[in-house]
Amino acid sequence: MSTFLLTPSEERLLKEIQGGLPLISRPFQQIGKRVGLTEEEVLTVLQAMQERGVIKRMGVIVRHHELGYRANAMVVWDLPDDRVEEFGHKLIRHGMITLCYQRARVLPHWPYNLYCMIHGKAQSEVMQAVRAVIHCCEIDRFPHQILFSLRRFRQRGAFYFGDALARRPHSHIELRCD
Repeated sequence: MSTFLLTPSEERLLKEIQGGLPLISRPFQQIGKRVGLTEEEVLTVLQAMQERGVIKRMGVIVRHHELGYRANAMVVWDLPDDRVEEFGHKLIRHGMITLCYQRARVLPHWPYNLYCMIHGKAQSEVMQAVRAVIHCCEIDRFPHQILFSLRRFRQRGAFYFGDALARRPHSHIELRCD
């Protein structure tokens, strides 16, 4: 676990972005106006926090359900370990794969080591995409399972400050990140 002391501008910025970025052409400019920084200063502070390890990464969380994609499947593959990278690259080149990553097997119960997500508007669309991926990537000879989502839980990024903490006045804050 690491401990970081934040400057007041870093703290204001983290509080502002933890709920997500506005979907506009210049989100960092708008955020800067809210926290008293220029767009350039926002980007400089975010980069510095990333270099220090305060922010590990910034990314997009796509809420597929709100976009009409109601069928979501995790396809898990049991591949030879020396072929995972090769097939991972093949899979991500396919247009229907939204996420692809490797995980360690948990033998003897779980032999799968490559995972990919496919989202569709209907289960039949996802199954068609799985068949296309299997054919295009020549991955049909390897065992796999298709696991459809049954229930959706909350999606959000890192949350650094709770309401009580956000109201507490201080010139810096100690932030612990695992």
